[in-house]
Amino acid sequence: MSTSVARPKLAVIVANGIDGDSRVQKTALAAARAGWDVTLIGRSSSKHTQRSWFGPVKVVRVPVASHMKRRVAARAGQGGARAHLTQFGIKDRAGLEQLRAAHGAWVREKTARIGWLSQSSAGAPAAVGLKAVVRARRGAHKLRLKAYTWEQRRKPEEKPTGDWRKDWPALLDLDLAFGPVIEKLAPDVIHANDITAINLGAMAAARLRASGRKCVWLYDAHEYVAGVEWPQPRMNTAFPAVEKEFIAKADAVVTVSPEIAEVIRKDYGLAKTPLVVRNTPVRETIGGAAGRVSVRQACGLDDGVPLLVYSGWISSERGLGTAVEGLAQLPGYHLAIVAGKRSPELVRLLALAEETGVRDRIHVVPYVAQHEVADYLSTADLGLICSQRTINYELSLPTKTAEYLHAGLPIIASDVKTLSAFVREHGVGEVFVSGEAGSFVEAVTRGFAHVADMKAQITESILTELSWEHQCEGLMALYSEISGLTPPAVAAGFSWGAVERAITDADDDEEPREELERGWTPLGKTPVRLGLGPANYAGQLAAFAQAVTRERSDVSAEVVKHRTAQTHEYPADVYVEGKALKNLDVQLEQVQRMVPRYTHLIADAFRPVFGGLNGDSIEGDLPALRNGGVKVALLAHGSEVRDPALHRKRNPYSLFLDAPEGYEEKLAAIAERNRRIARESGLPVFVTTPDLLLDLPMATWAPLVVDVDAWACDRPVMKRERPVVLHAPSARWTKGTDRVLPVLQDLHDRGRIDFRLAEQVSWNTVREMVMEADIVIDQFAIGTYGTFACEGMAAGKPVVAYLDKESIAACGVTPPIVNATPETLGSVMEGLLADPEGTARLGEESAAFAREYHDGTATARALDGFLTR
Repeated sequence: MSTSVARPKLAVIVANGIDGDSRVQKTALAAARAGWDVTLIGRSSSKHTQRSWFGPVKVVRVPVASHMKRRVAARAGQGGARAHLTQFGIKDRAGLEQLRAAHGAWVREKTARIGWLSQSSAGAPAAVGLKAVVRARRGAHKLRLKAYTWEQRRKPEEKPTGDWRKDWPALLDLDLAFGPVIEKLAPDVIHANDITAINLGAMAAARLRASGRKCVWLYDAHEYVAGVEWPQPRMNTAFPAVEKEFIAKADAVVTVSPEIAEVIRKDYGLAKTPLVVRNTPVRETIGGAAGRVSVRQACGLDDGVPLLVYSGWISSERGLGTAVEGLAQLPGYHLAIVAGKRSPELVRLLALAEETGVRDRIHVVPYVAQHEVADYLSTADLGLICSQRTINYELSLPTKTAEYLHAGLPIIASDVKTLSAFVREHGVGEVFVSGEAGSFVEAVTRGFAHVADMKAQITESILTELSWEHQCEGLMALYSEISGLTPPAVAAGFSWGAVERAITDADDDEEPREELERGWTPLGKTPVRLGLGPANYAGQLAAFAQAVTRERSDVSAEVVKHRTAQTHEYPADVYVEGKALKNLDVQLEQVQRMVPRYTHLIADAFRPVFGGLNGDSIEGDLPALRNGGVKVALLAHGSEVRDPALHRKRNPYSLFLDAPEGYEEKLAAIAERNRRIARESGLPVFVTTPDLLLDLPMATWAPLVVDVDAWACDRPVMKRERPVVLHAPSARWTKGTDRVLPVLQDLHDRGRIDFRLAEQVSWNTVREMVMEADIVIDQFAIGTYGTFACEGMAAGKPVVAYLDKESIAACGVTPPIVNATPETLGSVMEGLLADPEGTARLGEESAAFAREYHDGTATARALDGFLTR
């Protein structure tokens, strides 16, 4: 997104990891839609800065150290030298338990050895000696635990001081981490979210002003800080104190409800009542997730089964235990709990469900993206808000109120003040006495009896009022009011359904890359709904999706990529982090997203599409896909099925001759497993390169796809005295580079060619080098041609490579590639250089071949038989 007028800068800051904080994400997107240049700054989960794009929003996650926290703790006094002795090696309660476990493991091992030694007369003396050692070690361990416990009891009680810098020094650590990043950005406006960012906004804005820059900031109070039951006593003093110190310095204050706004104004004597911006769903996205998994499907329940749903953070103050207890008196009713992770409170609730005999009717289902929540929840019958009567819950309308109503769900609400008044006034739910299971049961029973009537009360005016589009209007106006800046209009194409993607070294860090824009028909209401995933090597799945949906109007597609730090950022609809795939919730989310929505799936590189849920290959996922009625085809590209022994036998220049130590053995086992899966599964099998037809005789050739129009080049070939010759190995040993490099270097040194070697450069750089080249040198180790050769041919360049006869014969098509071996390359090159006109004609033939076989038409045709209903 670019414009001729500079956009004012906005920094949206929050002291958490951003993920799951829908208010912060929607704020950033709304500002970008309004024309601001937005950077969203949050906390990194690692020791490194993490950068990404969230649609048009730049995202920076900053690592935070604990220097000030440790310094304050040290100054508070830990008992001096004596404490260092008594507490040595035990940092905290967790460290104590680890010490106990280690000692227990040692004792078990040694006593078992005593048992073995005692069985023979020869070992008896050693057994006696070992017993003495164990007794001494046990005594020393008990003494150490007593010393630790004694010292802990002597510690003075850590009473709050009222000084937030001492009570919660982690706020200082946050400022040390975030401050330099914000100040380097030099935003025009800082939006500080929640109490843990108030000092960050205040300090950064003040420092920018001191340097001569104009910067304003606002504080967004997500809750009534003084009314929160914080988990640690020092937080109870620190957070109100830091709010009191900085709130009056803010250029504006925003909060989530009129009730909290008025209390804050009175508490701090603010000249102006804070602007109310409720945290509500984006209405534009509702209905956009049609066909995706719903909460009812996630529970595995039929339409007629009564289903209650709770969506949101799980803590004791949310009162969900009342619903669990009440479920025992509601036979046949089920409860879906939407949870991001298995928290201690969730564990407690599930244990309570076991005790009350309702565990089989409680379903824990995963979160979905913030813009999909309403659609996800819509198949339930009633939404639950069971909040206990704390100050914050009395004063505000919970976010889930709007989410439930946009999902078309009447609400079963506890009698906290603001929420119960809203539900009763609008007739959109039933109210029960907070904490009373009997009252909850009565409210649910009444609710089910009048569902239709209550749904009719969810009016257009309510939904408009409780939409983010409406709520954010005031916020956008406030930015301009306090800064005096009005951003320019932005280009069309904005989407609330942004998906975050990491920034790689090859990316332009100024704007999102255009290459990542989807070029296929997105998954929708077509007869064939095709999923493709999860490897997406060289962007081939994206190219397949483009080709198929271009050729067939009855197909829509979704491309999924499982991403690691080593993978390139090729286009996809869904990116899933490799580390996250170890999480059961994420694995189940893949099942729930794919199985109900796809009619067909191309399983790429034999990798599991559900993460590690069913093992490390696609084989374990096949039963679930079959049961869901999804037609599956297998797609192979190379090493995942290539037989090293067979390759060595037919290819005297096999890449396996130069493979790193241990690579061939590891690969051989994986390839053999995958070939077995291909044979035994009975599924359609496709390969992208001809040589793999020798490894998988049952397979069909689905040619590699390249964007022939994007690669088309009108630059003249072989018109220079020293033709430019390009070689671009991704890894030297896989291309046979070291075998041919001396030949090419010799031609260069003798002035016959201008040889250029492209290694460890970006895709854009390689593309420009291909355009500039006269001749492209591909591989001399595989015996077939791949993506780079196709791209070179599409650009109209003569391509030189080693092709083995069996591979080319297997596909029945001979490409216009100049065949050479490492031994014959020199003479082949001399022949090409001696006939520049003939070599140029070869480039023209290459372009025609690429257009005929590699523009996607032949590939779509190969897939036709599979893509039937």
